[in-house]
This record gives sequence, structure tokens and C-alpha cells, in this order.
Amino acid sequence: MDQHTIEKTEEQLLFNHQRYPYASQRSAMYSKRGMVATSQPLAAQAGLDMLKKGGNAIDAAIATAACLTVVEPTSNGIGGDAFALVWTKGKLHGLNSSGPAPQGISADALRERGYEKIPKFGWEPVTVPGAPAAWAELSRRFGKLPLTEALKPAIAYAEEGYPVSPVLGNYWNKAYHEYKKAQKHNEFQSWFDTFAPNGRAPEIGEVWRSPGHAATLREIAETEAESFYRGALANQISAASEAEGGFLRKEDLAAFYPEWVEPIKADYKGYEVWEIPPNGQGIVALMALNLLKEYDFPEIESAERYHKQIEAIKLSFMDAKKYVTDTTHMKVTADALLSEEYAEKRRQLIGEEALLPEPGTPPKGGTVYLAAADEEGNMVSFIQSNYMGFGSGIVVPDTGISLQNRGHDFSLDEDHHNCLCPGKRTYHTIIPGFLTKDGKPVGPFGVMGGYMQPQGHVQVIMNTIDFGLNPQSALDAPRWQWIEGKEVLVERSVPQHIAEELVRKGHDVKVATDGGAFGRGQIIWRNSETGVLTGGTEGRTDGAVAAW
Repeated sequence: MDQHTIEKTEEQLLFNHQRYPYASQRSAMYSKRGMVATSQPLAAQAGLDMLKKGGNAIDAAIATAACLTVVEPTSNGIGGDAFALVWTKGKLHGLNSSGPAPQGISADALRERGYEKIPKFGWEPVTVPGAPAAWAELSRRFGKLPLTEALKPAIAYAEEGYPVSPVLGNYWNKAYHEYKKAQKHNEFQSWFDTFAPNGRAPEIGEVWRSPGHAATLREIAETEAESFYRGALANQISAASEAEGGFLRKEDLAAFYPEWVEPIKADYKGYEVWEIPPNGQGIVALMALNLLKEYDFPEIESAERYHKQIEAIKLSFMDAKKYVTDTTHMKVTADALLSEEYAEKRRQLIGEEALLPEPGTPPKGGTVYLAAADEEGNMVSFIQSNYMGFGSGIVVPDTGISLQNRGHDFSLDEDHHNCLCPGKRTYHTIIPGFLTKDGKPVGPFGVMGGYMQPQGHVQVIMNTIDFGLNPQSALDAPRWQWIEGKEVLVERSVPQHIAEELVRKGHDVKVATDGGAFGRGQIIWRNSETGVLTGGTEGRTDGAVAAW
């Protein structure tokens, strides 16, 4: 072996970005003046920079969120939706910034194009993006710094570039091959031009930049998102849609404004767990906790705990998938679904064997998450997403605007509660969470990842309240995910004897080969007496806690 070969081999070992042969441990992070936790270290640091410049937790959340569209585009983008829970001045505020279906689309229009269900990619599943409006609205109502300041880090990373992190690079490469396989004509060409400029996905450690993305963010900042909805950027989005046979038009963008909503809650063993109301699926977590609060679990690693959590999630999901949609179209209320009467009725269905769940009859009546906190007591739970990875595969040329495919969750069945209608918001998977006790804030939490999200919320909240785990340990604990029917996916770290016992209880248990299916979470808790912040971040991604 010559010297050149030896050196090359050593370099390959030194920069082997995917090889982690040993289990590692993260400690919970502590700080006093401020903290930001999210799935990408550069974005977390961008948020912390806002706190050091005199901004508050809201400014930090905005900076982090905008930065994530650049440094983690595999999970979110400028063309996605957002939700937020904001604790400030003794009150919890909810923001729903999910966009509706275009006015020109309908179930009939898609059936006329030959679709039996809404496709995953292309212009058809594109709905009005809500994320830029969320940044502007949060800044206007609660921020201390101008939006132009909060978006500076994101603009700089887009212009100057940044090295791609390990988990990000892995998902980027998967998306590249998925769009290559799915492309029938040239509908994804702008995606390839933007996110695969060298004819491939950028490699781990390689610097990627997007000047169009930077220009768009700068215009959003300078116009407080008006350009995106009622100006030059809106015209570009509309023109691209019209040219490619899409339904989205500038009138749809112009009509959109975020909605301030009253958060909903479940009381769980002395704590209050808060979520955004429907059209989000946070109500699934609350319904499940309503079922589980009557049980005592003496130890965390018990088959009985896993079994009852899974059964509660099954029942809650079946109700949500039937009833949850845009609130103006819902035929049952959130209060009915969360009532003690209904919880008791559903709890009686949980036995010793795995069940095949069905919806009940209530009484009438690809995602990024971040948590931010400051020394004044402001706390933010924020989530945004393009839904499935990069989303629809559609990128508005020269803008870096990667459009979401959120409309894929609509049904074309006219009798379905979530049937596609013009101007309707669909059942939404992204959910920020917040925890309080006796009316005082404990802090923000969240677990991203499609239908894993409410399942992750239930698991980390129970890890915290039932078993006393700190934020990092609550996130590190082994996870499960109910898929459908009796099928359950578990992590390899779930003890073998528990998996075997679940099989004996009738569950169809499958062991996952990696942790990507189990969500990626962040937690920040605040000690109400000392003001000390404790944070945890997800070991299943490139997560980081930036603290001051």
C-alpha cells in the first residue's frame, strides 16, 4: 500500500460522518439568561444571537425558524406552514398559520385530471404557505427587534453557504433520489437547480448556498412578509403556478392572514398540557393523555405501560382522523372529544389484548421544531414544516421557495370530514406543545415527524411527569410508534422482553433499523422559583441547545 493510499484511508476514517459505533450520552443543559433548542446547531445559535442583541424569546424563535429553512431544508421551507404557542406576560397565546387550499381547486377538478386521491408531489397538493406570515405576525405582536434583524442569520447562511450536517445530508440524498424517481416531465427541475446544483445532493460537510433563497428572505424581512402575500413575491409564485397548471393564485395569497387561537388543554396528574386546537392534530395527544391519566405505572420499562399507551393512541387517532379538519367544517367540537364523559367511554375499550380500533361517537356539542426562552420569562414553542421532507418538489424558480404538499392529507371522498374544498384548511400534523402547572409555565416541548408527533408528545410528557426524567433523558428514552391496525414499530433500544410481551398481547411488533421514524424533539423547562432553564435536544438528529 503506497503512502497516498494510506493517507486517503486515514482521511476517510477521520471524516466518516455516518459511523458512530458507540453509545454516547448528552447531559441536560442549564442556563439563566436564555436558551434555544432545535434540530440544527447553526439555527439554535442564530436564535441565541438575537437574545444577546437585546431581543426576546420571540425574536429568537423567529430567527431560528427562518434559519432552519436554509440549514435544514429537508424538513421545512419558506413555502411551508407554522404554528406557535407563546407564553408572555402571564398568558399562553396560540397562533395558527396554516394556509388553506386554493379557491380554484376542488375534488371534482382533481378527479377530472384523473386522480382518485390527491398526489404526493407536484402542484396539486400545494396549499397557501403560512410560515412567512407567522414570522411577521409574531414579530409585530411580541418581538423587540425588527424582522430585518431577526432574519439576518438566515440570509447570511443562504448567501455565504454552510457545511451540510450528517443527518441533514442523509435525508437530502434520499430526497434527491425520490424526486428523480417521481419526476415524469420537468416539474422538479427548479428543485434540482436549487438543491442539487451539481447534479447530486450536497455531501455531508460540503458547503451549499442559495442566493435566490437569500434574496427572498431579505424581501420578506424588508416588507414584513407583505411581498410574499400581496406583492412581487406573490406575483412570482402565482405566475409559476399558472404556467405549470397549478391552482394557487395571487388572490389566494392575498387573502391569507394568520389566526390567533385559544389553546386547548388536558389536565394530566397535576399538570396542564397545552396544544393548538384543530385543524392541528395536537388534540390526539390530549385525548390519549385523558385516557391514560387514570392508570399508575410503577416503572417506565414495563410492557403494561407500552401497551396502554399504544391502545390510547390508537383510539385517539381513529377519532381525530374521522373528525378533525378545519374548525369551520368540523361536525364535533374539541370540547366534546376532550370531555371526561367521552374519555371514560373510550377508556373502557382498553383491555389486555391489542385491539383493532374504530372511531367512537363523541357527545354532541418532514417538520422542524424549536423551543426558546429568555430571562424575562417569555417562552415559545414553534413548529413549521413543508410536510413530507422538502414538500411538493415544486420550487418557485430563482426564489428558493420550496412549496409544501400539505394538501396531500385532504380526501376526495365527498362524505369525509376532511374532504377537499376551496379555501379549506386540512387536517394538520405539526403541533407545538406547552406544559404548565397550577397556571404557571413549565415550558415548551415538541416532537416533530408526521403522525409520530402526538405519539411523541404523549411519551415525553409521561416520561417527565410519571417517571421524573429530566428533559434530555425524557427525549433519550426508547420510543414506539403505532402505524396502523395492530402494527407497532419500536426502536432497537426497547428491551427485548417488552417487545416479546407486546407480541403476546396481540401487537404486530416490528423493530426499526434506525431512529428516523421516531421523531425529533426539543424541551426547555423553567424553574418558577429560580428562573433557571433546563434544556434537552434530540439525539436522533443534528440537534443542539444553545444557552446563555
